[in-house]
Amino acid sequence: MTISVLLVDDHALVRTGFRMIIGAQPDMEVVGEAADGGEAVDRAAALRPAVVLMDIHLPGLNGVAATGRIARLVPETRVLALSTFDLDEYVLGALRAGASGFLPKDVSPEELTAAVRTVHRGEAAVAPRLLTRLIGTFVRAAPPGPATPPRGLDALTGREREVLALIARGRSNADIAAELAITPSTVKNHISSVFAKTGARDRAQAVIAAYESGLVSPGVPQP
Repeated sequence: MTISVLLVDDHALVRTGFRMIIGAQPDMEVVGEAADGGEAVDRAAALRPAVVLMDIHLPGLNGVAATGRIARLVPETRVLALSTFDLDEYVLGALRAGASGFLPKDVSPEELTAAVRTVHRGEAAVAPRLLTRLIGTFVRAAPPGPATPPRGLDALTGREREVLALIARGRSNADIAAELAITPSTVKNHISSVFAKTGARDRAQAVIAAYESGLVSPGVPQP
């Protein structure tokens, strides 16, 4: 199956570079381009691409707002956020809004195409430790409260909360399986249940929920 891609960047030269990279892949094709957020939303609604490469810093409607609108209008489309900076608070906003991944703009062609394939599969294309750095810098945890389950996580079992906390600390599925002495397939089942119960679209949104609920605290060293 060919992965259809919409390119969104206000610099024509950047779009040309991405078009060359995507176009060279046998399983991908560029179906359209947009130079600002409003145009990106219109083009996504009309073309319904599998993946949108979305620059975060756009004139007019920015990439965060455009991502949120695309997530609502075309929920089957996956957005891959792009930024010039590794630590960018707008990237976290895009992940909250529904983006399935984040890449700095200086990634290699191989990293870019691998991330497109990853989000197309429905997975999050954010390096776990980069995600925790973003969240640790920009997310404010809920203040301490009574010993009740954090809002939005009250439906989780004890084991599911353990799994979510480990995801939020940057652990891979294999790491979680080893730490909890369970099989990788059991970890996947727990993660699927966490997504369903919290309403998280993917791993990135689940991690944000873990921090914002207070299950894991930003800035606190994790074992």
